[in-house]
Amino acid sequence: MNQISSKFEPLPDWVAEQVVSWRRHLHQHPELSFQEHNTAAYVEQLLQQWEGLEISRPTATSVVAILRGAEPGPTVALRADMDALPIHEENSFDFVSTAPGVMHACGHDGHTAMLLAVAKILSEQREHLRGEIRFIFQHAEELPPGGAIELVNAGVVDDVDWVFGVHLASLLPVGQIGIRAGEMMASPDNFTIVVKGYGGHAAYPHRSIDVIAIGAQLVSHLQHIVSRLTDPLDRLVVSVTQFTAGSSHNVIPDSAVLKGTVRSFKSSVRKEVPELIKRMAEGVAAVYGATVDVQFIYGYEPVVNDEWLTSLVKEAAIELVGEEAVIATPPAMGGEDFSAYQQRVPGTFVNIGAGNEEAGIVYPHHHPKFTFDEDGLLNGVRLFLRVTEKLLSEQQG
Repeated sequence: MNQISSKFEPLPDWVAEQVVSWRRHLHQHPELSFQEHNTAAYVEQLLQQWEGLEISRPTATSVVAILRGAEPGPTVALRADMDALPIHEENSFDFVSTAPGVMHACGHDGHTAMLLAVAKILSEQREHLRGEIRFIFQHAEELPPGGAIELVNAGVVDDVDWVFGVHLASLLPVGQIGIRAGEMMASPDNFTIVVKGYGGHAAYPHRSIDVIAIGAQLVSHLQHIVSRLTDPLDRLVVSVTQFTAGSSHNVIPDSAVLKGTVRSFKSSVRKEVPELIKRMAEGVAAVYGATVDVQFIYGYEPVVNDEWLTSLVKEAAIELVGEEAVIATPPAMGGEDFSAYQQRVPGTFVNIGAGNEEAGIVYPHHHPKFTFDEDGLLNGVRLFLRVTEKLLSEQQG
């Protein structure tokens, strides 16, 4: 590891134990998107203990703290998300979720704990800082329209020069940091197709309009949007994830519902796909005399990392973990509402390695056995601090 001088190295003695303690408390008490009332209260209570922080509640379940340095300078926003997922946890460690059917299966408990540590450390260094730091503890990343757009509309990133965020990654080994400039994460859009036919006895299918057979054809045909109707160089995923129809083994139902997701980066593709889905669904249905109702809901914008800021973050990461441990990550088809901040402010979002195959930490995000190596928390804290230090030293104008 490179030894580059920094006012934040080494970390204070309390950090390693405290950041794990905060994470485990949050893990035991998860709350769903837009329901993070106790989580937000817990975060606010901790922030109130540290001097120099101006705390506000832009929404009912989010918290923002502002730290103003002793001298004027740039304004940097640091973001952590706080919501959990509607998943029943299957882990067996002693800090599992106490909320049935709800768990932190995406690392947001760790993100919040890391940013709490950063807020405390920087508050203790206020007299040595220039500029302004905004700590954004965001609600509802997991559920569109998402919490980020609400905070943007509330003015949380007004007059901010840069915004920076991190995500713990269980499939990236602990000790590594994954960075990518430009397109990093896709737009996660959703669709619903209701197929309407004519029900009847399963023994006499010719007297019905079989929506299950039509739906099955449609699942297959939708894949032709990716393979035959759009440019293969444009990254695109169309996945049918739900197919609901029928209630008995001998009854052909009169309707079926298909739901799924579309993931893309390019705005022209994003605009084109809904019409292609509608045309495909109507065409397949018409062959069999059925009708369809197609609904398309746009989700978050793609996460596109600012080139200059990403280069600065990469430099900071190399200083912390060495060049060999800084990985150029490929674009991912997952979505993230961090993109809402990037629509207003230059921003970069990176992955902090937190996987550990030897310890059995191999499950992906959103899995009921998801967890992460808590050693990754310290790398996240260090990177937040190093990036902030570099940005606050930038000369504006």
